Amino acid sequence: MKKHFFIVLAGIMLWSTAVYLTACKKTSSVEDTGFATEHATAEQTFSDILDIADQASESNSLSTFKTTSQCATITRDTIAVPHTITINFGTTNCLCSDGKYRRGTILVSYTGKYKDSGSIHTITFSNYFVNNNQVIGTKTVTNMGLNANNQIYCTVNTNASIILASGAGTIQVSGSKTRTWITGYATTTKTDDSYNVTGSWIVTRPNGTQVTHLITKGLSIARSCNWIKEGTVQVTVPNGTIRIIDYGNGACDNQATLTNNGVVTTITLP
Repeated sequence: MKKHFFIVLAGIMLWSTAVYLTACKKTSSVEDTGFATEHATAEQTFSDILDIADQASESNSLSTFKTTSQCATITRDTIAVPHTITINFGTTNCLCSDGKYRRGTILVSYTGKYKDSGSIHTITFSNYFVNNNQVIGTKTVTNMGLNANNQIYCTVNTNASIILASGAGTIQVSGSKTRTWITGYATTTKTDDSYNVTGSWIVTRPNGTQVTHLITKGLSIARSCNWIKEGTVQVTVPNGTIRIIDYGNGACDNQATLTNNGVVTTITLP
């Protein structure tokens, strides 16, 4: 009888453990998907904005984002100090060459060319939307000149938000990053440009939770790819626990992983 009791008890304990782990994994998967997609959405949205401002500043065109309908008109004011650039995508969605719909206006105030050491570009928005997500706030880009490897790098300070479409909430971002120009600087072709991004953000998630995003391995961002190609981000939540987003090792794809307490979840990026 005693032996039978312990066998039954052991079975109940194993069943309970399996149910507990399954429940935890499901909860983790839902939450982890949110961490990864929110970071990818913010990183790519703001990286694209820098690319747009850069191209408009340097060449008065949007070669990477241009379609047969052109999508955006660019207006310069070189009399005002600082100078300004208005990039207007119109009032209705326009499908750009990178597959994203844009409308509204990006406003750039600048003291010098994007590639000039010491130049400062301040970027703001007026009814600007990407895939129906509205972007508000300010980005300030300061060209710091050449680093020890003779690569141009900029500091990028962000205090901005993305109001997600369909009432899904708002991603608020505040922090500073370093954006280093890795390839394509010496050519006029924009699609061969790539960057390495380091730094950190404080992010307020759509549910109101505030988390820290720290890049622990530089993010590889290329104009020829719609997703982050490489790098890792450490996400620290209020109770001190840590998630790790891993974007892979250089392939241009929409896959990433997120590790939470040893559980690895595969994420399909937006």
